[in-house]
Parts: sequence; C-alpha cells; structure tokens
Amino acid sequence: MKVAVVGATGLVGGVMFEVLKEHDFPITELLPVASERSVGKKISYRGKEYTVVSLQDAVDAHCDVAIFSAGGSTSLEWAPKFAAVGTVVIDNSSAWRMDPDKKLVVPEVNADQLTPNDLIIANPNCSTIQMVVALAPLHRVFGIKRLVISTYQSFTGTGVKAVKQYETERDGGQSEEPAYHYPIFENCIPHCDVFLDNDYTKEEMKLVHETRKILGAPDLAITATAVRVPVHGGHSESVNVEFERPFTVEKVRELLSQVPGVVVQDDPKNNTYPMPLLAKHRDEVFVGRIRRDESIENGLNLWIVADNLRKGAATNAVQIAEYLLENKLIGQDITA
Repeated sequence: MKVAVVGATGLVGGVMFEVLKEHDFPITELLPVASERSVGKKISYRGKEYTVVSLQDAVDAHCDVAIFSAGGSTSLEWAPKFAAVGTVVIDNSSAWRMDPDKKLVVPEVNADQLTPNDLIIANPNCSTIQMVVALAPLHRVFGIKRLVISTYQSFTGTGVKAVKQYETERDGGQSEEPAYHYPIFENCIPHCDVFLDNDYTKEEMKLVHETRKILGAPDLAITATAVRVPVHGGHSESVNVEFERPFTVEKVRELLSQVPGVVVQDDPKNNTYPMPLLAKHRDEVFVGRIRRDESIENGLNLWIVADNLRKGAATNAVQIAEYLLENKLIGQDITA
C-alpha cells in the first residue's frame, strides 16, 4: 500500500505511526504530509527517515489511502482533491461526519456499509467511537430508547497545546498560550469545544448526532455533558441507558464479552473496573460498572473507557484501512 498520513507532525499523527507499525499495516511507500511550514522535516518510521511532503505532492503521488488528522478546514479543501485521483481518504476531523453522502464508520459496528465508491470516509469523534462499540450490540438486541451521557475526557483530546498547558501547570508554571480558559491541572472543566446556541457544547452535540447516525436511529433520545479532566490516559464515560425491551445484566455482560475489541472489566467485589490509567496505549474499549438502573424500568448503567488517541482516533482509522484492504476496497484502480 502507498499510504499518506496527513497531519504527520501532530499529536494524533504521531500515534498514527505507532498504530500502523504495531498493526504491521503493509506499507510499501509512506508519505508523511503536513502544512507548508513543516515540509522538509524528517519523520522516523520503522527505523527509516522520511521527509515530510506537501499536500499537493501527496495528491500527485496517487496514494492508495490517505489518513487525515489535520483539522476540518484542511480536510474540506484537500480530501476531495485526493478522492479525485482515486485515493481513499479516512478523515479524523468533524468535516464530513454528518454529510449524508459520507459514511461515519466504526469497524466493529458498521464497516459492512463501505463500498468501493466511498472515497471519503469519516472517523467519528473519539467519545462517540468508544461508546457505540459497547452500545451497538445492546441496541440490536434490546433497542435503546434513551441515553444520558457524562464524559470525563483527557486533555490530550484537545491536542499539543493542551498537553503543553497541563505540563507547564504541573511543573508550577503558567502557560503563555493556554488551550483552555482555566487551568487544567488539578481541575475539571465542563467545557469541551465551543458552546452552541442551545447552551450545549459542540462536543456534546457530536455525541448526539454521530451516535444517531452510526446506530441508524435518527430519533434516539440522547443528552450529554462533556467534561475535560486532568487525565493523560484516555476518555471515560458514564452512560445511562434506557432500553425498549427487558434485559438481564447477565445477558448484557455476555453480549459485551463477545464484541471484538471490547474488554469487560466488571468485578466490583475485587475492585475491578475500567480506568484510563490502564487503558493508556491500548486499542480496546473497556466496559465495567455494569448494573441495573433501579430508578426506571429497563435502565442500565455502564462505565466505558478507552485511549482517545488510539481507539478514539488513530486505531479506528487504521482499522478502517485494514477492513478496506481485507475486503479489496482499496488497492484497486476504481478511476479506470
């Protein structure tokens, strides 16, 4: 595979290279791509140095697949240019997620919807990905009526600027270019992304709209509160589910244990439950604190944790590429 990684010098881009290497993705030619100010820099991959190239150079190279982690405006401008030459784009930004003509894909849930004509594929929001991996099998069996979501999201989800702010504050300094309005060290900020007219944040509404699209449930009742926390390892979510049909906790555990990529950690008597500290650098989604909500009929509580830079971004994108390759949806001359 001839592979371009767009946003190669960013936080997710760095993790992307780690995941590609760990998954032994079959790269015959690698093109690290970044903005003009980074062109000419060196990127190390599998012991070899690669020179960062421009977006136009990568388009002209006619890659098999381009994995984007470079922001929405870059994706809106350049993804169609890659697609026009037959390159399949897997995009990590929010640019294409709610486009009705683009697939929003979590491989464990809906990769079977992909076709050779899908040249721009959207990678969902990090918080959405880990949640729908756990919820999709339950929705198929019991039917989800309503979701109440509270997230506890790592500052790493904001990017390099937030990491620098956290590290500066941890070391007793004050960040000159903070990513947040308030300190993140030893603090929780109930403000992920920008506030919208309905007083929810953009991150909270991503959970609403993206979950509906992925699960194919446009009228699903969902409400969310997203909080940024001083955690390095990943995102955690408290998810309250109201089902249409009766369930047993035992059946829920059984269904979750059968999902590829899900690890059930649910033994409260022995203090076993998911934590971001243990999810860091892992590709799986961890689910625990599985218990009935005794305040409503057919109610369930779940605690869902995953590394937001891996399954929430890089790993999910690479898994999409793997699915495309395994099913011969890339590497074919579809423009001929």
